[in-house]
Amino acid sequence: MPPFVSSLDHLVLTVRDPEATAEFYERILGFTTEVFRPADGSARKALKFGGQKINLHQAGREFSPKAAQPTAGSADLCFLSETSLDDWQAHLSTQNIAIEEGPVRRTGATGPILSIYIRDPDGNLLEIANRV
Repeated sequence: MPPFVSSLDHLVLTVRDPEATAEFYERILGFTTEVFRPADGSARKALKFGGQKINLHQAGREFSPKAAQPTAGSADLCFLSETSLDDWQAHLSTQNIAIEEGPVRRTGATGPILSIYIRDPDGNLLEIANRV
């Protein structure tokens, strides 16, 4: 049997402006921002939610090793939430965040979900979903 992967620890999001990105994800999605120092001593920024983490790399100033073609605005991420989509829609409306699509039924990693779609400051597609 070959080795296998058990979970995702973190992912990297390439962004134009890490400060603006962190502010958006805190204000809109309730994430927290963490500054951490890896072994090389540099100060890096990450977004935390639940047991997950998204490391932020500034476009043109990425940390190595990095993706072959890091590009701001190329991500498509789906976030699961226990908060109803009605509540999300009300919150997004108060924040002047346009819902690009939804609610629509989709298939998530573990079964059916109901989703709405928005964009972050770089144009990344963000799906907010409830399990159904």
